[in-house]
Amino acid sequence: MTPEHYSTMAQVRAGVDNLDRQIVALLAQRFAHMRAAARIKPDRSAVRDEARKAEVIANACAEAEALGVPCDLIAGMWEELVEASIAYELAEFDRTRGPHQDTQS
Repeated sequence: MTPEHYSTMAQVRAGVDNLDRQIVALLAQRFAHMRAAARIKPDRSAVRDEARKAEVIANACAEAEALGVPCDLIAGMWEELVEASIAYELAEFDRTRGPHQDTQS
């Protein structure tokens, strides 16, 4: 059943709850990619990449606009997501290699 066919708030809430479970599962996959990045990147200083951050947010905005969702809402959410991902990746880098493992100065 799609939202257009819902007739009760119970249906709406069940649909939202189902989507939330799927979103969390996708976020778990995204953070697995952050763990891989922390393992692969040669230096801690390589974790923050402002050009890549801007690209990721722009990509999300383009997809949002294609789907009829306001870009400004998605850009704000993706700003938070990317910053959380960077923090997670830094923590993972430190956990696995230590905070002072940069090979380049």
